[in-house]
Formats: sequence, C-alpha cells, structure tokens
Amino acid sequence: MRQELMSLPKGLAEEVARNLVMVANLLDEDPEQAYAYSRIALRLASRVAAVREAAGFASYATAKYSEALAEFRAARRMTGSVELWPVMADCERGMGRPERALAMAGEPEVNKLDKAGQVEMRLVAAGARKDMGQADAAVVTLQSPELASNSVQPWTARLRYAYADALLDVGRESEAREWFAKALEADQGGQTDASDRLAELDGVEFTDALVESDDDEAAEETAVETETETEVEVKAEAEAEVTEPAEKPAEEPAEAPKADDDKS
Repeated sequence: MRQELMSLPKGLAEEVARNLVMVANLLDEDPEQAYAYSRIALRLASRVAAVREAAGFASYATAKYSEALAEFRAARRMTGSVELWPVMADCERGMGRPERALAMAGEPEVNKLDKAGQVEMRLVAAGARKDMGQADAAVVTLQSPELASNSVQPWTARLRYAYADALLDVGRESEAREWFAKALEADQGGQTDASDRLAELDGVEFTDALVESDDDEAAEETAVETETETEVEVKAEAEAEVTEPAEKPAEEPAEAPKADDDKS
C-alpha cells in the first residue's frame, strides 16, 4: 500500500494514508464511519488500487454490495490479481444472485487462488447453494481435504463451523454438534459463536447475573413498599378505633306522671 501511495504527491499521500488507517481501525467496530473515511480516500485518490480495495471492503461491511463489487472490479483491473475473487462472488450473493456466485466458483480464476482463497471460495459456493435451497449440496460442497485435515489454519474454524451449520440444516444434529465442537477447538481468535451453538444444542441456558441481580433488587423494593403500605393501613384502622366515640346507651323513657287524686 505504501508503494502504491508513493505515486501521489507527499502531502496527498499522507492524507490518503490517514483515511485508510481509519478505515482499517473502524471497519469491525463502526463500519458506517469506516465507510465515510473510505469515501474521502476515494475522492482524493481513486486511481490507487489500494484505495479502491479499501472502499470495496467498507462498502461490503455496510451491505452496499453493488458499490463493493464495482470497487473490487476496479481494483482487480488495476492490479490483475485474483485474490478478491471470493469476496466478489459473495457480493453477487448479497445482491440476490447466488447462481452467479456459483458460476464464479467454477471459473479458472479459482485455480489461481492460494489455499486460503480456495477455502473462502468454497465457503461462498456453499452459501450460494443454501441460498438456492440446496441444503444437501451445501454439505457436499464443504467436504474437502481442508475440512478433513487435523492441522489448524486461520480458516479452519470458519470452515468447520460452516460445515456444522450445513449439517444442522439437513437434520444431522449429532454430527453438527461434533463439528461445532471441532470448530470451537480451532477457534483461537473468537471468529465464530461455536460455543453458543453447542450450548444451544445441549439445551443449556445462560442467565445474565447482572440482570438477575437487578430483578431481585426490584422485587425486594416492591415487597418493602407493599409491607409499608400494609403497616400504614393497620395503624390507621387502629387509630380510628381509639378516636371513634363509644356508642351511647339508649336513654330510658321518663316515668309517666301519676294521676292527681284530688283533681279526680
């Protein structure tokens, strides 16, 4: 990349380089921001292959597959390299054209790829099969010497994971669990969620301790509030009984006056 940027004036090359560094730093964490930096670099140096490639990956990360494919094609024309062939095929998948991706998997360019590129192309082809509803064919596509190898390469975990996922799609659950476990063994960098998939197959449920603690605290507060309200009600009733005047007994009727004998 440095070699390519040397074709630019020094000040311009430094500014383009800064934007490309930001693209690389933000691509995983904030792809939208990475995309914005890639557009700046593209505006400054659209004739540099490394810039077109970086713009392609930023577009790919934000699911702008049509833009990504155009940038990858431009970079390929400039360099003549085939290393972007698998990701170009995956862009075709992203655009809803899995049959084109599958056709690219059979092109002579695939034979020019290194081992990592060929594995990547196999993953894309299997994905295209699944997109087309050919789940069994996806399983067969992933069966290869690379899958059977016991050596761990940078792509091993992803390949084993994809195979496990494909097996699960066709109902071969026990085999899928075995391959998820193998993917986990090879996944040193946390590229996959194989551990979660294994737990799911084993029926294990994880509970967030922090959330559980918050729920317990809320329940305790509700109980205290309820208890306090009850105490207030009881106290009010007791006070009402004390302050309420006692009911007066009914007054006896006065005696009727006696008859005056003299007057009678």
